[in-house]
Order: sequence, then C-alpha cells, then structure tokens
Amino acid sequence: VQLVESGGGLVQAGGSLRLSCAASGFTFEDYKIAWFRQAPGKEREFVAAISRSGGGTYYGDSVKGRFTISRDNGKKTVYLQMNSLNVEDTAQYYCAADHTILTDPPKRDPSSYEYWGQGTQVTVSS
Repeated sequence: VQLVESGGGLVQAGGSLRLSCAASGFTFEDYKIAWFRQAPGKEREFVAAISRSGGGTYYGDSVKGRFTISRDNGKKTVYLQMNSLNVEDTAQYYCAADHTILTDPPKRDPSSYEYWGQGTQVTVSS
C-alpha cells in the first residue's frame, strides 16, 4: 500500500496550489480519502475528506470555501485545490485512506485512517 503526495511548495499569500495524492497497492475506489495537515508544534488537523465515489465531500472550518477536494478513481488519485492561501495554511499536508464509509459528519481523528502518505510541505509567505 502506498500513498504519495506531491504538489507542495512555496507560494505567496493569496496564491494557489494543487496537491495530488497517488495511490497504489489497494482497491482505491473502496476507500475514502482525507487530507490532514500538521504545522510545527501543533496537532494533526483534518482538512477535507471525500467519499469512495467522490459524491460526498467535507471540509474543515478553516478551509471551507477556499479548498476543494476531488478524486479520479481511474487514475487512483485525489486532489486538493487550495486557493486564497494564507500563512496559517503553512504545514505538512498528508493524505490518508480508510475503507469505512464516509459519515456525516466525517471522522476527524487521524487514528481513524488506515494508510498514510509521507506528506508534502506547503509554505505560504506573507
């Protein structure tokens, strides 16, 4: 099982980035996918989640209206489009997979997810 994040980098406040999470080694369409982030000295924070089919999405309050999660099951990839970035979005971003159904509200505890990627760094400068 492998999840590989990419697309991070340095961007100015107000800018945009698109993160990708490429999956392999498991039946991708049977898993919901979430993005989390972790800034230095802070707990890992739920960012967004998407259901197996892509029909259901949920967002953390701090990113709602600015970030969009999507998935392409044919490419076994999940995306996180991040717009209107601010310095508070600076963190290591991780994707995670879990085979249970996406609930309403979604589970935001990182321990609820089975598989994790290594992360990609996003740095927003003022």
